[in-house]
Amino acid sequence: MKKLLCLPTLVLAASLLAGCLAKSAPEVTYTTIKGQNIEPADYRGEVMLVNFWATSCTTCVKEMPAIVDTYNKYKAQGFRTVAVAMSYDRPDYVVNFAETRQLPFDVALDVNGSIAEAFDDVKITPTTYIINRKGHIIKTYVGEPDFAALHQLIEKSLAEKI
Repeated sequence: MKKLLCLPTLVLAASLLAGCLAKSAPEVTYTTIKGQNIEPADYRGEVMLVNFWATSCTTCVKEMPAIVDTYNKYKAQGFRTVAVAMSYDRPDYVVNFAETRQLPFDVALDVNGSIAEAFDDVKITPTTYIINRKGHIIKTYVGEPDFAALHQLIEKSLAEKI
């Protein structure tokens, strides 16, 4: 009997501890391919998808239409997307990719690798982070996400208050 009573207590304690240990997203400045800087104050209070990608990454190219669809579905609800091109990706390739595919969200260049480094030193593409309104990383995907599950997570995060 005691073991059954302890399990819910342990589950509750673990979930509370996880909430306390939620990792804050790094407050970085993104420089877009249009030369604009996106400062931390610009995205505070929004649910955010940060996607590290490269034009040479076949999975990145494959998943990009689903990222566009996700952005378009939730952008009016306080959802933001930033696609961060890896430092080894040629800026002219990134600009060409973004323009020919008419990417509707911010595309940033990480020319010196400092953004990838701030996000746990990202080396593998695609790597995608979901950040809640409080600025906590709530999910990291290495590889292409399950977009149905991703949409559920975004909807849950959008429904939460700051």
